Amino acid sequence: MTAVLASANAPLVRVDAAEQEFSFGAADFERVRQLIYQRAGISLHAGKQAMVYSRLSRRLRDTGHRSFASYLQWLEQPGGAAGEQEWQEFVNCLTTNLTSFFREEHHFHELARDLKARSARPLRIWCNAASTGEEPYSIAMTVAEALGGGHGADILASDIDTKVLATAARGVYAADSRGLNPQRLRQHFLRGKGANSGFIRVKPELAKLVQFRAHNLMASQWSFGEGFDIVFCRNVMIYFDAPTQRRVLERIHRVMKPGGMLYVGHSENFTEARDLFRLRGKTIYERV
Repeated sequence: MTAVLASANAPLVRVDAAEQEFSFGAADFERVRQLIYQRAGISLHAGKQAMVYSRLSRRLRDTGHRSFASYLQWLEQPGGAAGEQEWQEFVNCLTTNLTSFFREEHHFHELARDLKARSARPLRIWCNAASTGEEPYSIAMTVAEALGGGHGADILASDIDTKVLATAARGVYAADSRGLNPQRLRQHFLRGKGANSGFIRVKPELAKLVQFRAHNLMASQWSFGEGFDIVFCRNVMIYFDAPTQRRVLERIHRVMKPGGMLYVGHSENFTEARDLFRLRGKTIYERV
């Protein structure tokens, strides 16, 4: 049996009444949408009710709340009763982390060419949706292969989700991870033995190229020091509405060097931001 929960000014929320552990109404869903938009810029569409219920139910269990209304009221309570850590858990639950090594492989061929063209000076690269680390380590492998032993590039990898960043920093993955060929497995990873059989770990010389840190693209202050030569911001903007996309692009523009390259996701198009970036390849833009 399916219960339909609605209010006059909110979309329908369908929850299987037989399996519903917590009270979850349309007003709760709308409040979650508002809060994740305010905190992370993520625009949840009306079809995400089941996802929100499933993911945030874990937080209700862990914090002892019996309804979403109770949990959200506690989260928003003046004076920060829930604390910043719980806000981080809230954000972590609602972010999406779909990634793999050398995803959208054409970007890494172009990156290798760009690295060689810029190799006369040390380079700064920012991967701002690091997730569990496959993307920044793919960038690091490309740097090592294109520039040789001296490397000559520093990579900053950030994400709003602190849990996936912890996984990324460990640098341990399944040995059959998608996107890695046998040569790269030998060159850049250590194979686990015994209890760790079936797993691989990023070699220390590769891991040292990447620095991980938490960063929210909605933060008003971005402190990164010297500008970046290359920025990977792939499959992030699809979760933002148009005004938020524009604000983030303006901020990325400010932290890049003129002529720097911005790599974006296969379904992202920023031709309307020609005053900031001009198209230079398949989902690759140059900072104006």
